This record gives sequence, structure tokens and C-alpha cells, in this order.
Amino acid sequence: MNNKVLNNRAWLLVLPMLVLVAFSAIIPLMTVVNYSVQDVLGPNARFFTGTEWFHSILNDSALRDAFVRQILFSLTILAIQVPLGIGIALIMPKRGWQASAVLILITLPLLIPWNVVGSIWQIFTRGDIGLMGYGLRELGINYNITRNSGDAWATIILMDVWHWTPLVAMLCYSGLRSIPEAYYQAARIDRASKWAIFRYIQLPKLTNVLVIAVLLRFMHSFMIYAEPFVLTGGGPGSSTTFLSQSLATMAIGQQDLGPSAAFSIIYFLVILLVSWVFYTTIMHMQKDKNPNGGA
Repeated sequence: MNNKVLNNRAWLLVLPMLVLVAFSAIIPLMTVVNYSVQDVLGPNARFFTGTEWFHSILNDSALRDAFVRQILFSLTILAIQVPLGIGIALIMPKRGWQASAVLILITLPLLIPWNVVGSIWQIFTRGDIGLMGYGLRELGINYNITRNSGDAWATIILMDVWHWTPLVAMLCYSGLRSIPEAYYQAARIDRASKWAIFRYIQLPKLTNVLVIAVLLRFMHSFMIYAEPFVLTGGGPGSSTTFLSQSLATMAIGQQDLGPSAAFSIIYFLVILLVSWVFYTTIMHMQKDKNPNGGA
């Protein structure tokens, strides 16, 4: 019989973080929930509206269009960045000064603030002084992100791929480096091809880091704001206006606290739901491939 006495004083070490989370997340969330069921006309003028704002948000055609654009953008980003990140990780040097140099170079885009990234690409795509815009113009390509929605979309996707693919690559690289050398030795003895090594050794071992990569990239891409706002301002028209920009316009530009609070709650729940679907699907796929839980 285990008579070991538990020391609950260790919870005191966690208490400061719990207090911080309460003030930075829980209390603001309660405030947002409170606003979402009220019509706020002033500091002392509030009226209970129930679920009216939620119905209004769900029936808003402009927000539905922004939601479709957001889903399309996030799925496109994942479809490009995850395979590209895996490919980069596979060709990165494994040891020596070359490995250190590549790691430093590949992390440079991640160090640039989001609003600065938008400014860099705004200059980069200009036809008069931007390298990309000027080069495409000299090649005879009619490229203009302020007038052509296709050009704006392609540029935003290219910008996000440049900015965040290194994160996926670094996560995959760490997963590859954790694979014991004995696995590769056994594969060489069996004369396994590079594709067989990737399919049966490397890819299964990357499942956990890929879950992290997919969740991180989905959540950030679904909340992207600064980069497209600085680059295109949501245009041309509303072709690159995503949910975060619609929420900022409603809450800050129009000062509609009730609808924006309801909008933010729906936004938050959608991110949680889709993230849970991604996580559950990937883990089920891994369980189906490895039903006995082996290495």
C-alpha cells in the first residue's frame, strides 16, 4: 500500500501563472461574452439582446464571404507549406558548420515582425521601385496587386509561404534529427530506396511534429491580419478581406461592441473546432498505420 504523502505546496509555483492567465485571458473572455448578449449604447446604457447579435453575424453575407476566403487561404497555405517544409528539412545538412549556417539563414524570415513583412512585400511588388514588380513588368507581365485580385491573392500566399515555411521546416528538421541512426542502418542493409525510407521511417516519425506544424500554421493563417492589411488593405475591393480584418473594422472602426463580441466568439469557436478536427484526423491516421502503438 502506498502511504506516500503528497505535497500540494507545489501548486504555489503554478499560482502566479494562473493569476496571469486569469487577467490576460479568462476575464477578457468573460467581458466579451457579456458584450455579446447586450446592445452597448454608452457606459451606462446597455440593453439585453440575447442571441440577436449571433443571428445577425451568421446571416451577414459579407462575413460569410470573408469566412470562405479565410478557409480557402488557410487550406492553400497548409497544402503548400507542409510538403515544402518537409522537402526543405530533408535536404538540409545534418551536421557540421553547414547545418548551423542553414539553420541561421532559414530562421531569418521568422524574426521579422508581421507588419514589417507586409511593408517589405508592398515595396517588393511595386512596379517602379520593387524588384519583383519591376522584373515582372519588364517581362511584359501585367502585374498589379491594387487592381487585380488574382495578383493580390498570389502575392499574399507567396508572402506567407516565404515568411512561415521556415517554421514548418525547422519542426520537421528536429523530428528527422530525433530518428535513431539504427533505423537508417537497417534500411541500408535491406537496400531500401529513398522513397521507402521516407515512407516507412521518416514520415511516421514526423507525425507528432506535423501535428504541431499543422495546428500552428492553421491557427495563425486563420487569424492573419497585419500582413494582408499592410500589403493590400483588404483589396482590391474586398477580395483579400479576411475575418480578422472584418472583426477589426467592426470593433474599432464602427465601434459595434455587441456584434463584434459575438463575432469574436464565433471566430474563436471555429478555430477550436477546425483545430480539433485536424488533430483528431491526423492522430486517427497515425493510429490506423500503427495499431499496436509500436515505434
